[in-house]
Parts: sequence; structure tokens; C-alpha cells
Amino acid sequence: MGNNKTCKECGAALKGDDIAIYMKLISRNAKEFLCIDCLGIKLKCGRKPIEERIRYYRESGNCILFR
Repeated sequence: MGNNKTCKECGAALKGDDIAIYMKLISRNAKEFLCIDCLGIKLKCGRKPIEERIRYYRESGNCILFR
């Protein structure tokens, strides 16, 4: 099992939003995670759209991962 405190790609320390958005967009069953920057590279969209999606989920209040 991987270390869920650091990004599996670059080793950066993960925050709650990094883990939550990875679980929301990639897999709820994930044991390893990517930081927002590496996730943006993987999804070929960059950091900004992911940050906007995090803000959307937090403001909507409908996703338990962002409460």
C-alpha cells in the first residue's frame, strides 16, 4: 500500500483537497493520490480547472468529500 500523505508522482505533501479531488475525479477506492499539479498534468487540463472544480464542490455542499 502506498503512502497517502505524499503525491505518488512527485512526492509533494498532500492536503485534504488533493486527496478529495483525486477521489472524486479518479477513484473513491484510491490508496495513492496525486497532488493537484500532477493531477492536472494527468488530466491534461492544468491546475486552474481542478481548483475551480474544488471550489464548485465546496460551495455546492453536495459532495461529502468537500465538507
